[in-house]
Amino acid sequence: MKNAVVDKIASVAQHNALTAELRLAHDIPCEEGVLIAARVLNNKSRYNQLELTSGRMATVNQGDIIVGALGHRKALRGYSGHLPESLVPGDTIQILNIGGVLGICDSANPDVGPPFDCEVLGTVLSFPYLGERIGVPARAGANALTDDAVLNTNRVPVIALAGTCMDSGKTAAACAIVGRLRHLGFKVSACKATGVSLRRDVLAMEDAGASETMIFSDFGIVTTTEKNGPALTRALLTGLAKKSPDVIVLELGDGLLGAYGVEAILSDAAIRDALSIVVLCANDPVSAWGGAKILRNDFNIEPAVVTGPATDNDVGVQQINERLALPAINALSHGVALGDMVAGLLRKEKS
Repeated sequence: MKNAVVDKIASVAQHNALTAELRLAHDIPCEEGVLIAARVLNNKSRYNQLELTSGRMATVNQGDIIVGALGHRKALRGYSGHLPESLVPGDTIQILNIGGVLGICDSANPDVGPPFDCEVLGTVLSFPYLGERIGVPARAGANALTDDAVLNTNRVPVIALAGTCMDSGKTAAACAIVGRLRHLGFKVSACKATGVSLRRDVLAMEDAGASETMIFSDFGIVTTTEKNGPALTRALLTGLAKKSPDVIVLELGDGLLGAYGVEAILSDAAIRDALSIVVLCANDPVSAWGGAKILRNDFNIEPAVVTGPATDNDVGVQQINERLALPAINALSHGVALGDMVAGLLRKEKS
């Protein structure tokens, strides 16, 4: 073991009571969620921040010692990378996302530039045994996920937001719906079931008025996949339903055709039956058409409304109305109207 003083602890380590002074081990288990310390080797002018456990965004600088979690990422508009097979102190890895996922970068989107390179320092140790100096590798998450997680929403209605791609306006729509429902007297809980560890979206939903929030990384999952997506969704919905909210808002991160498990979630009959309303978020009218087609043909889901950048002006709204026979409401400019429509559908279903 050796001591280390770290500068920034990424939000992926949210559920560990870490301080700036840590103990590190030389042996590094290359498993998803294991926390490691690393020294940043370069500077960047784009995509150069890290979300801290406080929720604040901090600029990362060359020489910073950070704590993140080993994992992988497959992002269309960011970095794609894999979990390393082996690591020793002195090896180089990359920061794959703002939430602090660390791995080997395979591909980068030009919009974000090359990733941060980091020198591996060691595994962060936790000391769970009271009165004993026995350290074990620290891991992301507060609870362990079980594959046989049972879905029990206690008849709480669920509003799901599915997108055609990342950055299709899902979180903005979720926040508009949460905020309006809260003003209308609903007690709202919210969660994010798929994606790569980053608490920004659920924090935004808290700011909008969600009384309880959860995210997949609460269960130690750094990056979701088709294998763990359904179990995570069941666990999240069941966990939030225990608090007896009036409604749960569920954001499905990434896109319908992404690598993070949305297809597997919507293919689960029990989860599909629990969804009261599905909001489709689309980047443009063509993706709205394709997203609606996938929901209808592949999952027998009729989207209630389309939102996102596809609805930024009247041209997109009219095309969606005419081509898809669906209402289209922009969450940024007409968030109250979007929330009112959802509230009306909830009341209709309840009656």
